[in-house]
Amino acid sequence: MTVPAAASGNVSWLVHTAVLARRILMHWKQRPVSIAVTLLFPVLIVVMFGQLFGGAMAIRDGAYIDFLIPGMLAMTMLFGLESTVLAVTSDAAKGVTERIRAMPVGGLAVLTGRCLADLISAVAGLVVMMGAGLALGWRPQQASVLGAVGLLLWLRFAFVWIGIWLGLLLKTPESAVSVQVLVWPVGFLSGVFVSPDTMPAWLSAVATWNPLTATASAVRELAGNPAWAANGWAAEHSVLLALGWPAVLTAVFLPLATRRYRLLGR
Repeated sequence: MTVPAAASGNVSWLVHTAVLARRILMHWKQRPVSIAVTLLFPVLIVVMFGQLFGGAMAIRDGAYIDFLIPGMLAMTMLFGLESTVLAVTSDAAKGVTERIRAMPVGGLAVLTGRCLADLISAVAGLVVMMGAGLALGWRPQQASVLGAVGLLLWLRFAFVWIGIWLGLLLKTPESAVSVQVLVWPVGFLSGVFVSPDTMPAWLSAVATWNPLTATASAVRELAGNPAWAANGWAAEHSVLLALGWPAVLTAVFLPLATRRYRLLGR
């Protein structure tokens, strides 16, 4: 990889961010089967839950598929966490990160390049999931779907920084696989698949305040799809929570990832 010379400051950082993001995208281009599986795996879950179990799900004022797809769009943003952690850990373990750091790379372009590439990947995942949802009968009722997409990418942005921090913290790609143990409980203990009010009280409280629940509920509201049958502050202010949770997560994990990156090799 060749890092181009550029003017100092922000211009250099932006150029190097774009170059490093392109490097990641070119690597993905060489693994089409792996990328296809990653994009289609959430679709498989939608088919399983929507078609196999959907008939048993009673949703107020709508069909279960209209409840499920917004939740799965949020879940897709969480699934990307695993690939971020694995990619960052693999680059660090192979010495790729250190070699790039030895080049005249502007600022934290290694991290922002990863963030940009992962957001591009998230857009592709949303396109696939929305296409599958429409094919299965999902029908957004309002024109504010673009706002919902913005909230989804905002959540993914926060998850990227969690993934970068974990990827730099873990030592081997094998240890990065353990992140799957965290992803699934976080994903299922939410309002993605069912309404939190159907759960025992303590589980309902956890699911209600899960960042995934906030984004899934906000997407349902913005798309005009049926929401979970519950009252309370979280249910009535889902868009505000969908804006706030990623902001909090980013404020915590972006500095942690930055600090960890600067400590590499010390």
